[in-house]
Amino acid sequence: MFIQPPPKTEAAEATDLKLEVKAAILIEASTGQVLYEMNADEPLPPASMSKMMTEYLVMESIKSGKHKWEDIVSPSQYAVDVIGSGQLIGPGEKYSVKDLFGAMSIYSANDATVALAEFVGDTEEKFVGMMNDTAKKLGFNPKSFFINATGLSRSDLGKYAPASITQNDTMITARDASILAYHILKEHPEVLEFAKIPSKKFREKDKDPMINWNWMLEGNKDNPNFKQYVYPGMDGLKTGHTDEAGYCFTGTAVRNGMRLISVVMAAPSMAKRFVETQKLLDYGFNNFEMKSVIGAKSEIDSMKEIPVKKGVKTTVPVVTADAVDFVVKKGENPQVEIQAAPLDTIKSAPIKTGDVLGTVKVKYNNIEKQVNLVASQDMEKGSWFRLLMRGIKNFFGGIFSGIANGLKNLF
Repeated sequence: MFIQPPPKTEAAEATDLKLEVKAAILIEASTGQVLYEMNADEPLPPASMSKMMTEYLVMESIKSGKHKWEDIVSPSQYAVDVIGSGQLIGPGEKYSVKDLFGAMSIYSANDATVALAEFVGDTEEKFVGMMNDTAKKLGFNPKSFFINATGLSRSDLGKYAPASITQNDTMITARDASILAYHILKEHPEVLEFAKIPSKKFREKDKDPMINWNWMLEGNKDNPNFKQYVYPGMDGLKTGHTDEAGYCFTGTAVRNGMRLISVVMAAPSMAKRFVETQKLLDYGFNNFEMKSVIGAKSEIDSMKEIPVKKGVKTTVPVVTADAVDFVVKKGENPQVEIQAAPLDTIKSAPIKTGDVLGTVKVKYNNIEKQVNLVASQDMEKGSWFRLLMRGIKNFFGGIFSGIANGLKNLF
């Protein structure tokens, strides 16, 4: 599994949002650009935000073809017995991976989470090994670690506490949570099809539906119980709470084509984690915007043409294949560094419009993006006579150039 980490970025200038949490961070979802942070590198218990890693690994397993959404899972007695949110699974019952994933994502169900961890990892302890290995690959803080798939404390697990894992309780940083959310949304956006659901019955025969712990979901706009917390554009991602962790929340919302990821940890109350999240998101959406610094199909002044072999002409005009956008302060005119280069191997005609002939790197605020330079018109292969004459010209041109340089060096 190859994992491309988000680029290392610096937060915008220091701003005090007076958040009533122990740690917080706000990033833009497509670049990982940090817009705000507060105590973002202190390891803290994340409670059920740990389940984001479980979600990631389940979706990775499905993506790889090892498992399918339709696979049937027979939960263990541990999954049936585990305490906390959930209490949905009965002994001897069987469920699809998709149904269990929905229970984990919507209702933060601990029983469904354990069942999935054991299904994908064979045992939860082996699955936790996968979680910690992935955390290293994603670039988590070296002091961060997981002890289980749910985020429950060791004391909550009782006789099911992992004997082979020596750490006391799961600990990650706010930055870790934002990095994990960044990868989930970038590599597995399908998670939002679960996370955005306000309520759903686990079984059709159930009397009551599972209620999503994320009160800020836009889908709750007509729910009188949660209406005051609803945030337009909010469609994920994961809440968490234990006595040790306090109230935590990794949220994500999109407006005007810009998606933000927010993390708050150790808020003092269930409602407060949403109030503080709103402060974070408001700060991001009110003060930043996506700005195109190079438009799609644009010429680059330093490389308007790229050489080709065996064409009617020796060069072909090129333009950018896509636009290059960065998150900037509203009203800012970003100063960027641009570096264009042809491909290592020069292509031969015929060339078609859209063929990739080079790349351009654009850097802003320690963030670098790369887009392809593509041919803006067709280039036919030159006739044999044209190529012969060009070859003769280049041959004698090289000879005369060599003689001229030799004579120049004599005097």
